[in-house]
Amino acid sequence: MSLMEAKADYTQDGTVDFHDQPAVTSKTGKWKACAFLVGYEAFERMAFYGVASNLVNYLTTQLHEDTVSSVRNVNNWSGSVWITPILGAYIADSYLGRFWTFTVSSLIYVLGMTLLTVAVSLKSLRPTCTNGICNKASTSQIAFFYTALYTMATGAGGTKPNISTFGADQFDDFNPNEKELKASFFNWWMFTSFLGALIATLGLVYIQENLGWGLGYGIPTAGLLLSLVIFYIGTPIYRHKVRKTKTPARDLIRAPIAAFRNRKLQLPSNPSDLYEHDLQHYVNSGKRQVYHTPTLRFLDKAAIKEDSAGSTRVPLTVTQVEGAKLIFGMVLVWLVTLIPSTIWAQINTLFVKQGTTLDRNLGPHFKIPSASLGSFVTLSMLLSVPMYDWFFVPFMRQKTGHPRGITLLQRLGIGFSIQIIAIAIAYAVEVRRMHVIRANHVAGPKDIVPMSIFWLMPQYVLIGIADVFNAIGLLEFFYDQSPEDMQSLGTTFFTSGIGVGNFLNSFLVTMVDKITGRGDKKSWIGNNLNDCHLDYYYGFLLVMSSVNLVVFLWVSSRYIYKRESVRVKEGLCVQMEGNPTLDASLGLQV
Repeated sequence: MSLMEAKADYTQDGTVDFHDQPAVTSKTGKWKACAFLVGYEAFERMAFYGVASNLVNYLTTQLHEDTVSSVRNVNNWSGSVWITPILGAYIADSYLGRFWTFTVSSLIYVLGMTLLTVAVSLKSLRPTCTNGICNKASTSQIAFFYTALYTMATGAGGTKPNISTFGADQFDDFNPNEKELKASFFNWWMFTSFLGALIATLGLVYIQENLGWGLGYGIPTAGLLLSLVIFYIGTPIYRHKVRKTKTPARDLIRAPIAAFRNRKLQLPSNPSDLYEHDLQHYVNSGKRQVYHTPTLRFLDKAAIKEDSAGSTRVPLTVTQVEGAKLIFGMVLVWLVTLIPSTIWAQINTLFVKQGTTLDRNLGPHFKIPSASLGSFVTLSMLLSVPMYDWFFVPFMRQKTGHPRGITLLQRLGIGFSIQIIAIAIAYAVEVRRMHVIRANHVAGPKDIVPMSIFWLMPQYVLIGIADVFNAIGLLEFFYDQSPEDMQSLGTTFFTSGIGVGNFLNSFLVTMVDKITGRGDKKSWIGNNLNDCHLDYYYGFLLVMSSVNLVVFLWVSSRYIYKRESVRVKEGLCVQMEGNPTLDASLGLQV
């Protein structure tokens, strides 16, 4: 084999194998490497949803918490699971790398699941009941249970932001064939995630309520251990991104500081007069050059050349400044994802409690667990992902010429719109439920409303379809738009948005209960869902979601996508990726 042929067999994005040697294209990465990763993702999602989907029922029926407290505690824990990835991503991008951060964190995750299984299995760790009267959980019982929950949340902080980005690292962006494969990666990655969630909401929830909570938590714990073994079997064929900057997040601070220091200086009329390395520097270093964009012009002052500033300080490059701009731009998009995340939080909280009041009988001997209705979210996702990837994308690609069929922000806008329809249906169904309650004089908190639980199915199905657009779209958007050295940190915009959405829902539930329940007034969200106004709360969420969509369209119309150079074999190609143009049909930027 000639030297040129040998060089051509290595990846062009600078990735290395486990032994820090240049990764060989034919022997590493691509879907054959991802096959080991998706196994872990399926079992991890099964474990997470096995806990999350029925946690509110465990807290109320086993630990005997009231409705508002249980909803608040579920939201706070879920929020922590989704917010801790910020720390895990920072450690990965700045110190350990994705592989080793994931390795350490996955062991913490398994420890949390093991402790949780012990907590629900041992009678000494649960409150006792005598003649139908149950004691409140003791301080030590509560402490052990929540220590296990938050140990799991800590482990998720290191696994969640790194496993998906590590999977995306298995495809070489500089290889046209692999880049095409990567375009579908996040769709099928989430498909696997949904599969794990389906097993949890259909199988594990039933096991927990009918065969025992210990078995219902023990099965996903064992599955998680098995998935880690499978993950490590694939170690020889994984590709690893080399950290090119020791502290990539530092530019986020340096750019505004340098711009403020140069605030009195005049910006050059031509952006090409700003400080930047030549293209060969980026080829040699394996980094990508990011081109100038006309947004946040004040930050451009951080790249004013030394001779213009009259200083010996080396200015930041345009690429460094644009990296900071990208993060600040993504923050605006992130802010308008918080309300949709709040709507999503209802799946494991109020939707579940609402289901417990309805007729759940399926035949004379089988009763559907209320949390199992969440499986319709997952089923609709599983059906929609292949349809989206095989039919919708090719059809729209012919219409628009866009590689993804539609832009990432258009995808989010469609998802948010479908979600608004879902919460509108949830409101209408709750109005119907209240009408049936009044007509049949249902009053007690444990009385069953003569109305099938399947009335809730449309809202679950629509939220599942919406997630194919907004959940997958958000993950891909934040990975795609992040600066090259901060892609783990970038994907935490996705996870933290869900986390903050859960915290926001916790705050809203608490405040709404306090404000609407003052004096002798009937609380919108009370312990007795048959004697409250949950329909008002859903109406409140509907108004917030509609206003949020308008704000999202405004933010999207002003967002400019990342533009960077792409290197190809045998030389350089100054190709501008993500060149923005205005799409008039949706008012979003391409």
